[in-house]
Amino acid sequence: MCAQSLPPLPPVPGTTPPPHGTPGSSATELIDDPGEWPSFSQRCDPEGKALTLREKDEAMQAEQGPVFWASQFTLQGMYCPACALTIEDALMRVPGVASVQVNGVQQRTRVVWQADRIRPSALIKAIEAAGYGATPGNDGQAFEQRRAANRLMLWRWLVAGFCMMQVMMYAWPAYTVNADGIASDLVQLLRWASWVLTLPVLIFSCGPFFRQAWHDLCQRRIGMDLPIALAIALTFLVSSAGTFEPAGIFGHDVYFDSLTMFVFFLLSGRMLQLRLRHRVAGELDALANRMPEQVERLSDPDDLAAGSTLVALRQLRVRDVVRIKPGEGFPGDGTIVDGATWVDEALLTGESRPVQRQPGDTVIAGSFNRSASVLVRLDRLGNTTRYAQIVDLMETAAMQKPYFAQLADRIAGPFLLAVIVLAGLAMLWWWPQDPARAVMVGVAVLVVTCPCALALATPSALLAAAGALSRRGVLVANLQALEFAPNATLAVFDKTGTLTEDRLLLGQVQVRAGSSAVEALGLALRLASQSLHPVSRALVEETRRQHPELAQETQPHASMLLEGLREIPGQGIEAHIDGITYRLGSAAFCKGLGSASAAQAARVPASAATADMAASDEAALARVMLADTSGWLASFHLSETIRADAAATVSIMRQLGLKTALLSGDQPQAAAQMAQRLGIDIAMGGCSPQDKLDQLQRWQAQGERIVMVGDGLNDGPVLAKANVSFAVGQAVPLARAQADFIVNSTALLPIASTLLVARRTVRVMRENLAWAFGYNLLFIPMALVGWMPAWLAGLGMAASSLIVIANAARLTRYQPLAGQPAGATPAAPPPIPLTGAPAPATRS
Repeated sequence: MCAQSLPPLPPVPGTTPPPHGTPGSSATELIDDPGEWPSFSQRCDPEGKALTLREKDEAMQAEQGPVFWASQFTLQGMYCPACALTIEDALMRVPGVASVQVNGVQQRTRVVWQADRIRPSALIKAIEAAGYGATPGNDGQAFEQRRAANRLMLWRWLVAGFCMMQVMMYAWPAYTVNADGIASDLVQLLRWASWVLTLPVLIFSCGPFFRQAWHDLCQRRIGMDLPIALAIALTFLVSSAGTFEPAGIFGHDVYFDSLTMFVFFLLSGRMLQLRLRHRVAGELDALANRMPEQVERLSDPDDLAAGSTLVALRQLRVRDVVRIKPGEGFPGDGTIVDGATWVDEALLTGESRPVQRQPGDTVIAGSFNRSASVLVRLDRLGNTTRYAQIVDLMETAAMQKPYFAQLADRIAGPFLLAVIVLAGLAMLWWWPQDPARAVMVGVAVLVVTCPCALALATPSALLAAAGALSRRGVLVANLQALEFAPNATLAVFDKTGTLTEDRLLLGQVQVRAGSSAVEALGLALRLASQSLHPVSRALVEETRRQHPELAQETQPHASMLLEGLREIPGQGIEAHIDGITYRLGSAAFCKGLGSASAAQAARVPASAATADMAASDEAALARVMLADTSGWLASFHLSETIRADAAATVSIMRQLGLKTALLSGDQPQAAAQMAQRLGIDIAMGGCSPQDKLDQLQRWQAQGERIVMVGDGLNDGPVLAKANVSFAVGQAVPLARAQADFIVNSTALLPIASTLLVARRTVRVMRENLAWAFGYNLLFIPMALVGWMPAWLAGLGMAASSLIVIANAARLTRYQPLAGQPAGATPAAPPPIPLTGAPAPATRS
């Protein structure tokens, strides 16, 4: 293709700006500037998976091998799934393109391309050569361009509607008066008037159909607009022949009224379809378009009283100080340095109510300032922000195609070819009886048969569900999981950080005789700060809260050099300090260190703990051991509280017909007690990550389809292996990367809501597929036998897609558990702390 001829490229992309595109084209120069690429693209591997910051650094240091980018573009001019196929095919023909995904509902595309072979402007030119428009995903003009296109479509619709009414008025005598009751000259005058009024419809209102049909033919493809263009052209030619030569074979009737009605109904359907599509994808679009175009930046970041200027988002740098006024969005992750306000984080965290932010508090990109102006020092910008990661996750998920959508894409081309052949055969069959009617029967077959409803049946429902869930703080990382979730039979929960609150309270600290509790806490703080496990994070938080002096860098433990650091998931962390080996973790993990540690680790002083438990059975004690080569050194008792909505969530799971299970690395007795409190059917404690994975596989071998809920480093393998998986709260990156759904809030009820939404989504998909198949089975035979005029065929074609999308749009209003706002404390039983000290027990 001529649009892809490129100038020579530098061997190392990103280090030297590549040559600009067409001279004089500022837009082309801007989009081809590598400095602009991160604003609408991100570095990725050849399969399109985003690189981590570490992988990006390693790639930059290596400076060898091809560099791939994944770019998002907003599309214009898409009206049906066949358009998506045309765009995918056009982009895949461009040298240097690795993969293409097009979302017809959101009208966006994601392209993975090789930076040393192609420019982003060449991708846009390829889309334009296919007959569509495209702008970078970050382009602030995309909304204006889409609004201008919608306005132009409105004018086309108005012209078609006005001309249709006039043509119908001229056609009225032919329907109401006998052939002998009206003079032939008057009949001919009305035909010519109809012909004149049909011309604006043909030239202006039908322009997109003919233009796209021509582009499809140039691309050697059969798109949805080709049968429509053929039908319009045939109807106009037959009617024109009857007008110009009344005594000819087509002279006894004209069909200008059918033509204008058909075009009007078709444009009406497309306008409503676009509005419904925007509604279906509205939550996803709202999430992806929350960044301001301009920001007020202080001229001197070190002087809060300095003047300010408006700058574009791309001009911001880390450490800049910006002023955010009420109603404006935060352009990056940062820290408030002056002022206090309320911030709306609903779409990002699921928190339905604004949260207060004061100096020293962090704010996240994409959230909105609601009450007062604040000054914010920017810490992260662009693709490094949490907002960018959420948007990329949602956009990547939205590009996924379910099985039925892929099947519809594969059969669309052959289906349309079969429609054209069928229309031709119908015309041949009817021709001997009445040539004019033969043509109109063929037109009806061309118009009424449409694969759009079939292709939209599943994607529209899945995207509507994903948008509804994002509004409730649940991000869908894998759209296919919405199809699998209703088939689940067993819900499996992790305990620490999932069923229990993230924050644990540090209680009793017991140390070896001759040792200091402060020294033991300092050592534990130094080791735990290197771990990602929720218990380790809680130990660090509580130590710093209760003993702030230990957080100072002047403390002896702060300068300790850790050597041979390693973390064993589900067991603990080990390191060497001044030649001495230390372990922090479970009792079983610490038993393996030192000859004396086995006995000492098993013999934990319990007097204080016993007194605590006797005073109240509300304490849930989680023991963290510290040991060195001499044996047991210290024990730290952390109390944990079950989440307020955990019992309600488990109860809903059981009402949905799911069995429930608990897999925990904690003591078996603690796991059994928690399961009993929550009504969980199966409890297994003392599980390593491998134990969890083995048990999960055993259940799957028995025919169970598993929903796994977790948040920790040791949950990564089981989240990846489960049929459907949820990462909850502040899950570690590994858990989030392996999960199908990510719950941003700390609540558990959104998991139950997701399962209910998934069940409703599958029901809507089945309804859509039944309608799509039933429509074609009913109306194609009616068109073949001549029972369906062209205008009714056009109305049926428009209605078929509208019904599918309108049915899917119902999911945007579906709010299961509506009385429990996402992110808020639900009206569930009061917090249920665990009682009893951990003790050896058999797995139940």
